Amino acid sequence: MTGCGFHPEARLDPDEIWEYIRADNLGVADRVIAEILDTIRALVRFPQQGYRRPDLTSRPLRFKLVREYVIAYAPR
Repeated sequence: MTGCGFHPEARLDPDEIWEYIRADNLGVADRVIAEILDTIRALVRFPQQGYRRPDLTSRPLRFKLVREYVIAYAPR
């Protein structure tokens, strides 16, 4: 995925999410990960679409919800 990178602490998150969901349903696990990765690709193209949470952090982070998972990112 060009234009973005995962924080070292988040690098394995997609795999761990997939493994967790796969225990119940492989097809759903594949769809959830696809949605997460599609959202990340969209954020690369349009980085301001997420929302700010000044109540959580003063850092220039934005947040985007994908199902029950929150993507936190720093647009540049």
